[in-house]
Amino acid sequence: MNFRGRNHHQATKIGLIGAGNIGQAYVQAVLGGTSARIVAVADVRAETARATAEMLGCAAFESHEEMANGCSLDAVIVCTPPVTHPEICIFFLNRGIHVLCEKPLSVDVESAKLMLQTADNAGVILTMASKFRYAEDVVRAKSVVASGILGDVILFENVFASRVDMSARWNAIPAVSGGGVLIDNGTHSVDIMRYLVGPIVEVDIVEGRRSQGLVVEETVLLNARTRSGSMGSIDLSWSINKERESYIEIFGTQGTVSIGWKSSKYRQASSRDWIVFGNGYDKLQAFRAQIENFSRAILGLEALVITEDDALASVRVIEAAYLALRQRRWTPVHADPIPFESRPVLVQATVAQAA
Repeated sequence: MNFRGRNHHQATKIGLIGAGNIGQAYVQAVLGGTSARIVAVADVRAETARATAEMLGCAAFESHEEMANGCSLDAVIVCTPPVTHPEICIFFLNRGIHVLCEKPLSVDVESAKLMLQTADNAGVILTMASKFRYAEDVVRAKSVVASGILGDVILFENVFASRVDMSARWNAIPAVSGGGVLIDNGTHSVDIMRYLVGPIVEVDIVEGRRSQGLVVEETVLLNARTRSGSMGSIDLSWSINKERESYIEIFGTQGTVSIGWKSSKYRQASSRDWIVFGNGYDKLQAFRAQIENFSRAILGLEALVITEDDALASVRVIEAAYLALRQRRWTPVHADPIPFESRPVLVQATVAQAA
């Protein structure tokens, strides 16, 4: 991708769009020290925008359009609900402004393709935020897997299961979120699996009981297969707590990796001892690393960790998973990367079907 760079000594001037829970994580990350600077905050809730901007010592706006017209920006971070991502991202991309968009990139493949094509045409960066890719323990685990000491990877397991009351949250409103726990937490899961064990080519899914009475799925078991033949088991729930030390485990013919909330380790089959290689999940570290990668990519100093193909692949897998849920059978995920102009579109699960 060709894009316009800037003076390497300048801080990247970023506008934050959406000052809710995720937006506040970016605020804390920037306040903790990064090469980027948030120079404006936009939120439809005027008081929230003003309070966040006051904390940062920057300008506040009630809309992304007002922000674009009211200040000079190098980039924006989009932390609004998923169905708004295409409109907001394309608005800025067409103005030559780089975009870091919170996951999911979009609720359907067609709009994701349009977003990415717009970025290519404008010569600017569009990347999807997926914080676990930047967690130090996950990055180190990637090196362990790539080294080959685990042998052939047979099984990837991921659990994101925590009881959360979703009755009053937009994440459980399909017209806003695009679905339930699958598109929300599952977007992280399929991106991590792709990062650690390779592209996903086929999925199957089973839905559990809707104990909170939501109109979207609350608990699902997602099974997946990768291009190389590895299996994946992804356990997602808003309705139960699974008290587990690890949230990712990778099992190979010659060893195991365990990525945990408080520590991470691996053990080879030939050894009795586990080797600790990480101190657990640090949310702010992951957000800071994500911002740094985005900023340095804008400057042309390093490659994006999450590429266009990674971002599109995550949307493809989730869309295929909703189709599998509706059809109740294993469903293929179109291979990637595929040139934009020839990428076919899966039959889309509508909001009502996803629910």
